[in-house]
Amino acid sequence: MRSRKKRRLTAEINVVPYIDVMLVLLIIFMITAPLLTSGVEVNLPQAPAKVLDMKDDHPIVLTVTANGDMSLNVGPSPDQPMSPDQIEQTVSKVLNERPDAPVAVRGDGASAYGNVVRGMVLLQQAGAEHVGLITDNVDKSQSKSDGGGG
Repeated sequence: MRSRKKRRLTAEINVVPYIDVMLVLLIIFMITAPLLTSGVEVNLPQAPAKVLDMKDDHPIVLTVTANGDMSLNVGPSPDQPMSPDQIEQTVSKVLNERPDAPVAVRGDGASAYGNVVRGMVLLQQAGAEHVGLITDNVDKSQSKSDGGGG
């Protein structure tokens, strides 16, 4: 007579495939993360200015390039050149949703002053009460030695 031993079922989870998937996702995110932070390249003017504390993590920034193109960091196509009407409509829409959002202009140092002023006027027409200017910070000691301060 043959005695039959009942085999006990074991419930084990094989985690190796999950580890493989996680490693693939890690590689994908490592490759795409630097691409998400790219934007429009501008050479900001340097000024010894006090750094302002931005309470909001998502300010509205209008970028003015050296050739006068303007783009926003918000809206349907961030960092793509936009027409003045598109800029005004987009900023107005964002300010309606977030009225306390900080608004700033990033003007290229080689851009004509008039282009930066036009950008500021567009932002004010869209409803921004306060518009800031973004610059690269420089030491006050450097500005005095360059003849820029006194």
